Amino acid sequence: MKFLRMKPGHGEILLTEGDPAVREEEEQLVAAFREQLELGMWAAVPEQAPGGRRRARMVTEFGQIPSDAERVIFFPRAAGG
Repeated sequence: MKFLRMKPGHGEILLTEGDPAVREEEEQLVAAFREQLELGMWAAVPEQAPGGRRRARMVTEFGQIPSDAERVIFFPRAAGG
């Protein structure tokens, strides 16, 4: 599983990666996930929708990430409300 951060003008930047089935790597992923949320980022898991369309599922807790997810993308909240 990879954690990527969207950075305007730079695309996706790799934050960390690891295998959630390996305890030490899962702990690293959980810590990185929490850190990004504490920074005010939103998290989304890309999914394939019927008909080949792409979409993303928003997640607010590490446990909401599907076990087969390849990546989680963090992006800043929209400014201005």
